[in-house]
Amino acid sequence: MFPLNVPNLLTVLRMLLVPVLVVALLDETPNGDLLAAVVFAVASLTDAIDGYLARSRQWVTTFGKLMDPVADKLLIIGALLALVSLNRLAAWVAMVIIAREFAVTALRAAAGAQGLVIPAGAFGKVKTIMQVGMVFALIVTGGGGAWLDALVYATVAVTVASGVDYAFGIRRQLNAARRRTAAPAP
Repeated sequence: MFPLNVPNLLTVLRMLLVPVLVVALLDETPNGDLLAAVVFAVASLTDAIDGYLARSRQWVTTFGKLMDPVADKLLIIGALLALVSLNRLAAWVAMVIIAREFAVTALRAAAGAQGLVIPAGAFGKVKTIMQVGMVFALIVTGGGGAWLDALVYATVAVTVASGVDYAFGIRRQLNAARRRTAAPAP
């Protein structure tokens, strides 16, 4: 069992909202897009709130460190796949975003195996905000429009750039760790 604190409960709530979001989008429920928009907005807000509470109140737990990024990925990937099914988003866009998320997760695991913990940087936070904004806009508008296309392309560009930045950041830290280990003791 995991420690019961507000950030962990919000993380679990976010995971539980993913199937509600997908059903609201894909099932022909009356006002399904409105329900999906509200669910997505609430789930996205829980991400910001749980992170803030965990850090500000020293409620950081191993469960939270592990499951918070999983919940974030489930939310975004679930929404992207539903939007592709509805032809509101090109499949290649979803695949680029999903591939980046898996690549960064693998890099994080590899760095962790080397004893490195790489926190999310400002670029990663911008990427998250853009992805959330893009998904929300696609849900609310139903897709289409030049401004929405521009938002999708900008989100893809920032997503890829943040992944590259993350990979180079890990590489720099691994090289620095190797140099420290290889340096002769004074």
